[in-house]
Amino acid sequence: MRHWPLFGLRLTTPRLELRLPSLDDLDAIVDRALEGVHEPGYMPFLYPWTEVPADTLPRVTIQHHLEALAAWRPDNWRANFIVVHDGQVIGSQGLAGLEFANSREVSSGSWLGLAWHGKGLGTEMRAAVLHFAFEGLGAESAISSAFVDNPASLAVSRKLGYREDGINTRVVQGKRRIDQRLRLERGDFVSPVPVKIHGLDGCRDQFGL
Repeated sequence: MRHWPLFGLRLTTPRLELRLPSLDDLDAIVDRALEGVHEPGYMPFLYPWTEVPADTLPRVTIQHHLEALAAWRPDNWRANFIVVHDGQVIGSQGLAGLEFANSREVSSGSWLGLAWHGKGLGTEMRAAVLHFAFEGLGAESAISSAFVDNPASLAVSRKLGYREDGINTRVVQGKRRIDQRLRLERGDFVSPVPVKIHGLDGCRDQFGL
């Protein structure tokens, strides 16, 4: 897209490509959501969006991505990257910055289609956005969180160098949940995979740089 170079931004790793979604990508990400994102009976998300009825989930999922693009400002941005593996959309990896030019801090969140769990792809896609944040954008810190009963997500964070940063008590679906805050400093991150950034020069200003 000539008038918004953000759509030329790509992050690539040995197995993945991350990009902002096209309309066709949004159709594909809805397919993954409908197929399943986590095991039945367990909710890994602060907002339980996967419990939305199947006839509503497509609209809600597409609106989530479109709203992030429509609300994008250099001082408050959310890059909800689509994750592509072997030519197929398999999930979403988000990265957000609030007053990034001054805070130099990002936050992240992600999900993968259930069929791609347990293959190391979650680590690889988060490594991609962390490399982008630290090496591409010049971030100094990154934050994330996961419920204490979500060992897979916490294991990814530990592998990438995050340290525990306290807890929050949340209520999700009427139940008390403990949310583990996590923090990663620039000097503690070493990507476990090579990451290449494509197309950033044309859109640095969109990140407040």
